Amino acid sequence: MEIVYLLCSILYNLVTTIILSLLLPFQALIRLRLRRSPPETHISLYEGTVYHQRRHPLNHSFQYPVRYALIDLQRAPSTNHLHLSAHQARQITHTNGPVLLLTIPPSVGYQQNPLSVYYCYHVQGTCTSLKKCIAEVTNTPWAERVSFIFNPHSDLVAKALHVSPFMDMLGSWNIKASDPGESLTVSISVHHPDLGNYFTASLIAKRLPSSSESDHAIFFWLMPHKVAVWIYWHAIKLWWKNVAFVQHPRYTVPTYREEALKRDKKLQCCGLSDEGGERGKEHGCCLGETSPKGRWFRWRDAKWPWS
Repeated sequence: MEIVYLLCSILYNLVTTIILSLLLPFQALIRLRLRRSPPETHISLYEGTVYHQRRHPLNHSFQYPVRYALIDLQRAPSTNHLHLSAHQARQITHTNGPVLLLTIPPSVGYQQNPLSVYYCYHVQGTCTSLKKCIAEVTNTPWAERVSFIFNPHSDLVAKALHVSPFMDMLGSWNIKASDPGESLTVSISVHHPDLGNYFTASLIAKRLPSSSESDHAIFFWLMPHKVAVWIYWHAIKLWWKNVAFVQHPRYTVPTYREEALKRDKKLQCCGLSDEGGERGKEHGCCLGETSPKGRWFRWRDAKWPWS
């Protein structure tokens, strides 16, 4: 059933993409002639490269070009229902300053965003500093999502989503993100209790001049589609190389979300480390009343018929 749904979804998106792409030049021409679209000064454009490297059970790496938008949510004219508002992000992170969202906008009816990041700033006196980030991780093709807070300087977060059919749910994500300026970086490495640090994904991007692209619909044309093609293509290559297929945990461990919460609380309590690719050691701690308050997580369920 899932295979049939996937094929129907691909066919539907293909037809929608072709129709809306044919209309795109006319829409851009109308916007230009009528001058109804004011300059979107709340958006900065970034162009860069995503790198993936797998070291177990075999070496497999690739890279692809990407285009991202960095949106000032406070100045944005409207809130995208797919994402948090600036107010919601401040409440979650207990900050009081600007909130920026790094994401790939939808293009011609299609949305594909493996990772979006909220940069939440805190103002104290005359000083404004990046205090917390919120990650939104979405898996393909199920379109499930998990959002969580992390320390942008470096944080270890329990793996809370089945992001790939070629990875199990054990281990944690070591995630860090630089303060976006003329350039930005985001990196995530998977720390596994048995395999060590066996997978790394990173984004390195540079900000483009504000006058480089006036029509954002054209600038991001087919960007989500290209990301999806890379994901599916390299999934086929891993399958061809006989990398073991891991079934979605909802079929094998229905309580995987609760298990992730327990593992994350343990990480915060015990300060586990996977440095050097070795399994982290507990430091005589427990999950009793003295455990720290759990990290904020929020899941979005899969759409039918994945659920």
